[in-house]
Amino acid sequence: MNRKQISGPDSPVSALPGVGPKKVEAFEKLGVTTLRELVTLFPRRYEDRSRFTPIYLAVPGDTVCIRAMVAQEPRLNRIRRGMELVKLRAVDDTGAIDVTFFNQSYRKDQLKKGESYIFYGKVGVMGQRKTLTNPICEPESRAGTPGSITGRIMPVYPLSAGLTQRVMLDAMRTALDACSGVLPDALPEAVVTKYGLAQAGFAYENIHFPADMGALELARRRLIFEELFVLACAMQRMRSGREKTGGRKLKPYPIKEFYQALPFTPTGAQQRAIQDAVRDLCSGAPMNRLIQGDVGSGKTLVAAGCIWYAWKNGCQSAFMAPTEILAEQHEKTLISLLEPLGIRVGRLTGSMTVKQKREVYTHLADGSIDVAVGTHALIQEAVQFHDLALVITDEQHRFGVKQRSALTEKGDHPHTLVMSATPIPRTLALMIYGDLDMSIIDELPPGRHPVETYVVDERYRARLTAFMDKLIEEGRQVFVVCPMVEENDEVPGDLKSAEEHAVNVQRLLPHRKVACIHGKMKAKDKEAIMAAFAAGETDILVATTVIEVGVDVPNAALMIVENAERFGLSQLHQLRGRIGRGAFQSYCILVSDSDTEEAKARLKVMHDTTDGFKIAEADLRARGPGDFFGSRQHGLPEMHVADLMTDMNVLEEARDAAQDLLQSDPKLELPQHEKLRKQCDRLFEVNAGQFN
Repeated sequence: MNRKQISGPDSPVSALPGVGPKKVEAFEKLGVTTLRELVTLFPRRYEDRSRFTPIYLAVPGDTVCIRAMVAQEPRLNRIRRGMELVKLRAVDDTGAIDVTFFNQSYRKDQLKKGESYIFYGKVGVMGQRKTLTNPICEPESRAGTPGSITGRIMPVYPLSAGLTQRVMLDAMRTALDACSGVLPDALPEAVVTKYGLAQAGFAYENIHFPADMGALELARRRLIFEELFVLACAMQRMRSGREKTGGRKLKPYPIKEFYQALPFTPTGAQQRAIQDAVRDLCSGAPMNRLIQGDVGSGKTLVAAGCIWYAWKNGCQSAFMAPTEILAEQHEKTLISLLEPLGIRVGRLTGSMTVKQKREVYTHLADGSIDVAVGTHALIQEAVQFHDLALVITDEQHRFGVKQRSALTEKGDHPHTLVMSATPIPRTLALMIYGDLDMSIIDELPPGRHPVETYVVDERYRARLTAFMDKLIEEGRQVFVVCPMVEENDEVPGDLKSAEEHAVNVQRLLPHRKVACIHGKMKAKDKEAIMAAFAAGETDILVATTVIEVGVDVPNAALMIVENAERFGLSQLHQLRGRIGRGAFQSYCILVSDSDTEEAKARLKVMHDTTDGFKIAEADLRARGPGDFFGSRQHGLPEMHVADLMTDMNVLEEARDAAQDLLQSDPKLELPQHEKLRKQCDRLFEVNAGQFN
């Protein structure tokens, strides 16, 4: 195919010159099939080849651009078969540098003595001499001209087998020229003017071929703003669409009746969250609320208040948890809170017998069970509710979109309550859970002792073992968390594996009962080991992060995390939340021999605060959202250019701009918003099922 067959952004990449079937396949691996998708494949980084460093100031280890003259005829040396070296010496006014090319014999004739070139590469040193090995190189006269590879800021693109940076550059240049005037541009002119943003044409040109660092920054800000603005508009339209669909309008009842029946007074944060939910339940629109709070902050009580409210209205509730042991735990809590009020609690999990399940099915269908607590067993076809009005999901990121919707389909537009113990910075949560209203529980129930956290190294091992023994003697239990399941030759030898470490702990404390649990075990085995620990039959549980979201063991008073520097802060915070649930002081010991300043600073955050939201902010700054959320559990589409960690200010501006625009044109029906509406629709189309 030739350029004439390129008709615009929707032309296939196969229309690009020199792009045959193999390269088309390589582009497809990057998610690129059209020129529109190609121009939105942004560089992952940039190399500044526009600044030249005198040889005298070139520091070994730095990657630099050097403008220098070839001082001697290049020499070709054949070391052995398959190994050829071209060597030369280059000089400028400040010094000399030795340049070596491996297996590039053509350089001998290409580079001429007495002529000046630009060399770009990493400076080395051999003896007293500075060196460059296999640098990028071109004549000085070409630097900075169209098609040059030095004298300018160079984009570095993600690649797949069969593509090179040169192929990407040529393809991008052609695609940009072909798309000129019809580049993706969803921002209304009024928004561009108000927020001082660059025009789309300038932005796309300079994100791929920046004139200078200032132009690159302007381009990035425009494209980041646009990406986040479209996302914010899409999320808010989704929410307003939900608000307009009819929901179950429950009758109002004084919630103080529920509080008076409790054996304790809920915290202010719990009462605020219940009040938020009650307002939703009576609004006539379907509730879609996220209750966010640290482990142990009392989210289940909020759920119980909502269940009571549904029950007062003669309706049923369903409570779905990710594991059987968590379902059993929630069942016990709800029975203690609700059965004294006359609310009948039932459980439905996969391990129950056929007879037990049938019995529950009957009671759910005839309405004699008011709230069903269970795992994904609740979504089976055989499960029919008499009148399901409320669906509660615990740690919803552990379920697929289809599983969650399958449960809501068992009722007539039921209200939805989502509980999460993963603290997420508020600004970010507003984007991630754009379709959910949010209540935050930011205080612990009275009587809970903050967990004391310490960071130690291997020198404390003997004292740590003695401390474990002392606490067990007092009747307490211990969690020990390791970063690996088993020994692995491919990772550093100083990392603790759960299986190996369990053997060592048992050897050091032969009179104590030690068990090991990890993610590679069968679900049934894991449940049995966890249940035995919860029942107090085991003294020490050595585990991987499989216990991160797990059972409530009030008797566990010590959490030891081995190789703590290998865990994210939010993960460490979740692990620490497994203890401190009883009436006695609990301790979290983070063991790390890492001497990097970064690791020390991160672990110091754990020592200094137990506030999950402060920890989440620090974790996000340190690791970025990809690692922070882990395996894409956060329900956001993949970002092309925006970085949810560093672009927080732009995110807030984009969200405010989206709110302002949608107030005046909620359905984006005005002609000037047509492109934006199409972009929002495309976002949902491409990311079907991704959003929460």
